[in-house]
Amino acid sequence: MKIFYGVQGTGNGHITRARVMAKELYYAGADVTFLFTGKNTADYFDMEIFRHYLVKSGLTFSLNKGQVQYIKTAVKAKPIQFYKDVAALNLEPYDLVISDFEPVTAWAAKKAKKTVLGIGHQYAFNYDIPKTGSDPIANTVMKYFAPVDIGIGLHWHHFNQPILPPIIETTQHIASINKKKILVYLPFEEHQAVMTFLKPFVDFEFYIYTLAPERSCLRHIHCKPLSREGFRQDFYDCAGIITSAGFELASEALQAGKKVLAKPLHSQMEQLSNAFALQQLGYGQTMYELDAQILAAWLYDNHVVQITYPNVAQIIVQWIAEGMPTMTHDFITSVWSNVKVSQIQ
Repeated sequence: MKIFYGVQGTGNGHITRARVMAKELYYAGADVTFLFTGKNTADYFDMEIFRHYLVKSGLTFSLNKGQVQYIKTAVKAKPIQFYKDVAALNLEPYDLVISDFEPVTAWAAKKAKKTVLGIGHQYAFNYDIPKTGSDPIANTVMKYFAPVDIGIGLHWHHFNQPILPPIIETTQHIASINKKKILVYLPFEEHQAVMTFLKPFVDFEFYIYTLAPERSCLRHIHCKPLSREGFRQDFYDCAGIITSAGFELASEALQAGKKVLAKPLHSQMEQLSNAFALQQLGYGQTMYELDAQILAAWLYDNHVVQITYPNVAQIIVQWIAEGMPTMTHDFITSVWSNVKVSQIQ
């Protein structure tokens, strides 16, 4: 089967999910061409698994101090270039088109009158799941940014809706955890603000991953460049993650038994809803500013939730191979029956 797979590259979560899907699709013998949009070619890293892939500008959001700037986003949208990218994309040779909230692929499929399959967290918002921060702009973006014909929504819990668990790599058993080691990934915050925020907590070791790391003069704060391998090594034995309220990293943390402190982007409905769901489910803590009191309470709280999820990528690839039949209630229930939630102290 020949597949064209578009991936929103603005955040690394979509790319992480695509890596897992790529592995299963290649294993099943599929011939896949990937398209990544949302940032410059030089900003992508560790992309070897995607073999041959394309990069285009696409559409993305402008951010400032952890907040979505909708007016600036509209100004920088480059609609003419987006239209050209859509018009130039030839999807005729492909048997299946997939979009992980990637707009060029989704709109090119619409133009070519090809059915497009959506796989991603955003498609869960078509159902009755925990939501907050919604407004007319956010609803419009969610509906028209990357429209699909069939959407497979992913979330940490089913909420009695026809959605599936997260697509994440199966993590190996961790023999020992360094309870003082905290991984920090706050890509939308000013680096110096994060450093100042963490500075007082000298009893802990913080490993900050950032696109442009600055040398730290503090012994308990380590700044590192973005690297998949380096991040995985530090993720392996850390006790917790401080991150924005993106879906994928929180999913990996939950499966690995890491405690989560999430700071959602302001004015970003998806992240605000993710933070709301984490809190509602009891799976993590949230803060809406860089709040030292919340951080202190979280650092010294040893309660952790660990969730074992099945290989959802493999399940979806098998479903595709079977002709994408309607996902019945029994099918959805059978997938979730393999999810195990444990409380760790």
